[in-house]
Amino acid sequence: MDSFDEAIVKGFNANGGMTPNGVSLFAGVDEAGRGPLAGPVVAAAAVFSTPPKSPFIKDSKKLTPAGRANALPHVYAAAVAYAVGIVTHDEIDRINIHKASLLAMEKAVAGLKVRPGLLLIDGKFTIKSDIPQKAIISGDVLSRAIGAASIIAKTTRDGLMDEYHLIYPVYNFIRNKGYPTKEHIEAIRKHGPCPIHRTTFKGVRLEP
Repeated sequence: MDSFDEAIVKGFNANGGMTPNGVSLFAGVDEAGRGPLAGPVVAAAAVFSTPPKSPFIKDSKKLTPAGRANALPHVYAAAVAYAVGIVTHDEIDRINIHKASLLAMEKAVAGLKVRPGLLLIDGKFTIKSDIPQKAIISGDVLSRAIGAASIIAKTTRDGLMDEYHLIYPVYNFIRNKGYPTKEHIEAIRKHGPCPIHRTTFKGVRLEP
């Protein structure tokens, strides 16, 4: 995966994409939480001067919760800067999950204290930003920089859902993180949606 990031950055640098000090800074950008029935969508942007080398850093979906917890310090140690963007369930219902996911990534990039020269975006869509960017399908698998961002986004969102579990325990958010498990759907049918459910999503909205 290192060679993938290096090839992307090398191609960018060949076209003049260098920072003033001659070191190209690039950021991986990814989101977590498109599929759940409840809670926010969370994105992260992580800036690197070289691709992170740790073998623990990979697509967050390929890691267990313990694996993500183990990888997170390696991400923070390798990153020059990182930031998180959060879009709430209300905003998701208002603008739709696709636009909300892109907005979360835009917020994460806007929150960076160090400006990268290139954004590597997971997926096929770019975001609103004046920073040069490249959308990469399966980027969280191909790029360690994007994989690092996915770990930050996923662990941040999971932590938020764990907090929501304390407020709305009947939905067992600490286990399902808002995803449409059988148990979660049955809880919605029994208790109705709670204030953080996405009311426009099938499985939450009342069907005619």
